[in-house]
Amino acid sequence: MTRFTQIDLENLPAPQVVDTQDVEAIFARKRDALLALAPDLAPVLALESEPLTMYLQRDAFDEVLLRAVVNDGARAVMPAYATGANLDQLAAFYGVARLVLAPAQPDATPPVAAVMETDSDFRSRMQLALEAQTTAGTIGSYLFFARSADPRVRDIAVANLAPGVVGIRVLAEAGDGSAPADLLQAVETALNDDFVRPLTDLVQVKSAVIVPYQIAATLTFYDGPDSAVVLETSRAAVTAYVAARRLIGENVTRSGLFAALHGAGVQNVVLASPAADIEIDGTRAAFCTDITLTAGGVDA
Repeated sequence: MTRFTQIDLENLPAPQVVDTQDVEAIFARKRDALLALAPDLAPVLALESEPLTMYLQRDAFDEVLLRAVVNDGARAVMPAYATGANLDQLAAFYGVARLVLAPAQPDATPPVAAVMETDSDFRSRMQLALEAQTTAGTIGSYLFFARSADPRVRDIAVANLAPGVVGIRVLAEAGDGSAPADLLQAVETALNDDFVRPLTDLVQVKSAVIVPYQIAATLTFYDGPDSAVVLETSRAAVTAYVAARRLIGENVTRSGLFAALHGAGVQNVVLASPAADIEIDGTRAAFCTDITLTAGGVDA
C-alpha cells in the first residue's frame, strides 16, 4: 500500500538546547574555578562538611535543575513534545485549530467541559497543514481536508482509482469504525470545495470496510510477581497495540501480538487467535471485538 508518509516524530532523537551534566561534574567545575581565584581555600573545599562546600554542591544541583527546565521548556514548543495549550499555540502558526468532539455544556449541573481532539490526532493533522496550501490534489492535501472535515473521523486513506478519480476511505472514531452516511457526506462536502478539489478530479467517498477479529491467548508466568498483575499488564499492552493498529491499511500481526503480550513476568504465550496475520489493504481496517487472556499457571 502507498500512502502519504509523515515524519515519525517518535523516532526523532530528543533535542538538547543545553548540555546535560551530572551534579558531580558541575560541582568540580565550580570548585576548580573558585580555587583558581582563591587557592588558599583548598583545605576548606576538601571537607564536605564545610558550609562553602555544601553551598557549591547546592549550587551545582540548582544548575542541573535549571538545565533540565531549559531543555523541557524548549521541547514543550516542539511538535514532538508539545501538548495542551502549547500544542494549540504551535498549531496556530500553521493555521490549524483543535477540533471540538463534543461542545461544552456550561448550563448543565455541574457544567460539562468540551471534549477536544486528542493531542496525538491534533499533532498528526498539524503535520499535514502545509499540504492545505495546494489545490493540486496531492495525497497529503486530501488527507488534511478529509481529516479536518469532521471530528468523528479517525483515519483517512486516499487512492488513485483511475485517471482523474480519487478514492477516499473513511474510518470513524465511534463503534467498529464504519462511517455513517452523514459523516461520509461531511467529508465529501469538504473535499468538493472549490478551493480544495482540482477541477478535473472526481472524488468518491466510501466507508472503510471493517474486518473484525478476536484475540485469545493463554499466558504462563514466572514464579515471583503476582500473576494477576502481570496478566493485567499484558492486557493493557495488547489493548494499546490493538488501538494503534485500528487504522486503514494497518496489518495486525501475530508477532506484534506476541511482543505486546510477552512482557516482564510472562514465561510463555500461546496465541490461539488470530491463527494467522490479518492482512489489511488500503480499503479496510481491522477491529478487535474481544480480548480473552487466560492465566495458564506458573512455570515450575
